[in-house]
Amino acid sequence: MSAGCVRWLLSRTLRAVCGQHPAYRTPASGFTICGGRYNVTASSRRCSPFSTAVDDTDQTPGAQKKKKQNPRASATVTSVGRKIPQREIQVISETGENLGTMHRANVIKIMDVQGLKLVLLSENKDPPVYKLMSGKQIHEEQLKLREKQKAKAAPVQVKELTFSSGIAAHDLTTKLKQAEGMLEKKHHVRITLRSGRGQPAGDMEATLEQMLRQMEVLVGFVAKPKAIRDGQAATCTLRPPSAKELSQLEKNKGAALQSDDASPNATQSNAAPVDNAEDSGQK
Repeated sequence: MSAGCVRWLLSRTLRAVCGQHPAYRTPASGFTICGGRYNVTASSRRCSPFSTAVDDTDQTPGAQKKKKQNPRASATVTSVGRKIPQREIQVISETGENLGTMHRANVIKIMDVQGLKLVLLSENKDPPVYKLMSGKQIHEEQLKLREKQKAKAAPVQVKELTFSSGIAAHDLTTKLKQAEGMLEKKHHVRITLRSGRGQPAGDMEATLEQMLRQMEVLVGFVAKPKAIRDGQAATCTLRPPSAKELSQLEKNKGAALQSDDASPNATQSNAAPVDNAEDSGQK
């Protein structure tokens, strides 16, 4: 068979395989014959239609990831400005008075006249609830939110203190001072009182309560004193006092001062009859 026939046969075969696509037609001059062996060389180095390579540009619909909202995102107190999206809103004054449902145009007039700002309180209600606030009020509310977020973010640490019922008075004072310092740092303190060697256990719960009364600061209880280890020890967990407990302490101090101021008069009134009686008896 002549060389021309071989070229023609190979060209026809290649066209049949490639489906006679115009982009894959290879002229006969693109083939060479060397030493009786046929070396077929394509003049165009293009990708085969049977290639399994994946086109990176093709993406299925909805493949893009949606940006998730952070559930821990902190709430903030910010002014909505003059762009109120709702037509009718419920308004609370800066003093906490309910002004009722108002048109946004009237609210903007109040803001301009009184120099106040509008803060969204509840968007889910119908109509939504807004509050008129001054710049100082907004700043104070933001500070309160930051303090609450710090308190929630900081994990509570529990410190341990252990001593025996036979502890010396000086050492007990030192231990209680350590507990007070830990409470000032907003930690919880777990105190364990155990019976001393060669000493009777006694009422360990009552003993621990008496020791805690020597503390010079107000404390709260996560767990009140209770006996453990079959009465051989007692434990409790202290916490810093709450704002309610501190306010109650201030009220008690005020009441105590008032009673102290009134007590001298009461003592004088009670003492006078006694002195008169003694004088009359001596006479």
